[in-house]
Amino acid sequence: MSDAKASQFLKSIVIDEDSLAAASRDQEQERQVAIFDLLDGNYFEPAEAAGGPYDLKLSLVENRLAFDIAGPGYERRHLLSLSPFKGVIKDYFMICDSYYSAIRNSSPQQIEALDMGRRGLHNEGSSLLRERLEGKVKTDLDTARRLFTLICALHWRG
Repeated sequence: MSDAKASQFLKSIVIDEDSLAAASRDQEQERQVAIFDLLDGNYFEPAEAAGGPYDLKLSLVENRLAFDIAGPGYERRHLLSLSPFKGVIKDYFMICDSYYSAIRNSSPQQIEALDMGRRGLHNEGSSLLRERLEGKVKTDLDTARRLFTLICALHWRG
């Protein structure tokens, strides 16, 4: 692997505190795990950047998702409309609420069914994110999944 490819990753991620909504214990846990997993291993390659690693700040700006990316000789803000994400995020939060309730009160079969639905919506949101970032930032599926979790944390306030 070339040095440029080896340096295409996030070294830090910050979520704008003013953009965050109050979260349940389960949501906060998911957010922290997503950040930890992102920093543990990710692929993040902004278009036109010579190489990283990169710092990322996620925030909401005028009801749009802001990706503020900084790296060696590179600094850009990408704004994405939240409209395409609203349906999948709404469905994702609805099934997550059901899943967290089921963990406490339901049979293993019910929990598994809800978890499969939750993962399916998470994959759908991750694929949508990769499409919306096309031409701006390349990521792998695992990175997009973790970023989608963080986007949900931001969007929930909206």
